[in-house]
Amino acid sequence: MEQVMTAAGIASRAQRERAESFRDHNRAVFDAQRRARRGPTPEIFFTKHLDNTRLVKADDPERRKEVRSFTIAMTILFLLTMTYVWQHFSSIELGYSIEAQKIQVDHLREENRQLRLTEAQLADPDRIDRIAKQLGLDMPQPGQVIRPELTYTGGEGVLAEAKVPAQLSR
Repeated sequence: MEQVMTAAGIASRAQRERAESFRDHNRAVFDAQRRARRGPTPEIFFTKHLDNTRLVKADDPERRKEVRSFTIAMTILFLLTMTYVWQHFSSIELGYSIEAQKIQVDHLREENRQLRLTEAQLADPDRIDRIAKQLGLDMPQPGQVIRPELTYTGGEGVLAEAKVPAQLSR
């Protein structure tokens, strides 16, 4: 227990000595700064008004040429950079547009496939027969179906004629 107290006492004594050392150092620096001042008061600065209206700046043609050359070079560099940036963003935009169109083509292909499948299902002869029977329709009797005659031989043009079917003319 005594060792702990002595260790604590040594630590607190070291802290006090260090604090006194810092205090002495700061006091010495402050005294040195006070001695460096001119008199008991700090320096006072007064503003001085200068009239430079009569001064004329001499024109330097060489400097003007340098500034003009620098301005032209920076303008060209700026334009080249902006052209590159514009092309870069345009290519990115076109890439997005192409991807969107690819997705649209895939969607349209899928829709086309679905429509063909629906067409095949609707054109199924068994389905048509089943619906016809539900509606009370029967198979056509012989002579009920009239097929157009194919008389065109492929030569000259043929004029259209209205022929009355044989059953109707009776």
